[in-house]
Amino acid sequence: MPWRSPDQRAVTPQGRGRYPGFDVLSEVERWDDVTAGVVLARLAPTTDLSFFTTAENGVAAALFDLLLGQDGEPRVPVVAMVDARLAAGETDGWHYDDMPPDADAWRVTLCALDDDAKAAHETPFALLTGAEQAALVQAVQTRAARGDTWHELPAARVWSLWTRYTATAFYSHPWAWNEIGFGGPAYPRGYKNIGLDAREGWEVADQHSTDPVPFAERTERARRAHAQLLGARTGTGTGTRAPDTASSDGQRQQ
Repeated sequence: MPWRSPDQRAVTPQGRGRYPGFDVLSEVERWDDVTAGVVLARLAPTTDLSFFTTAENGVAAALFDLLLGQDGEPRVPVVAMVDARLAAGETDGWHYDDMPPDADAWRVTLCALDDDAKAAHETPFALLTGAEQAALVQAVQTRAARGDTWHELPAARVWSLWTRYTATAFYSHPWAWNEIGFGGPAYPRGYKNIGLDAREGWEVADQHSTDPVPFAERTERARRAHAQLLGARTGTGTGTRAPDTASSDGQRQQ
């Protein structure tokens, strides 16, 4: 594979991860050439905008950082990856019938988020503090949980759009694979050590004994309690229905 400097090995977003020293690209020579080329191209996406305008790029970059907790370097270049995907028309192949096609939906929702920032703070979204940005984004998620609309769009569909594209881009990057200990493409190398706690020679053991699932559940309980508290203060109350996720209901081919 192309030469990498030592500081480009075992990179994880913000230097965090449960598998210190794990470097998925150490196995790139075992991947087929096409797959290796696709994955390696994600390390250096173009910085030129192909889809987003400059203003949209600012909003998108701040939104992605907030959704992913990317509060420092090194960052997975999610905004560049989503920009390239939308420019190429590489959508999920469908969209909800009560939403515009994905490319239009991205433009509309980023503009709406910027409008909310200007209405609340007289400042563009990209220039707000992290707490101010989080409050505006949380308002969208809260509306989604209630089944409400946001700027005349179903908030749950907006939330689905944002999180689907964000998670897809982030977890297609080898730095994110290092963070979660994912071994990358199995073909043609394959796996021979199958079973609980059985690892290949190139894999690294989890260095944390804390199960991340209960932690996530505690975080979700705290979020719901916070939303209920805010609802009680405003007299609006909160719903308990979870936001819609991508499903076959209400989908239209793009």
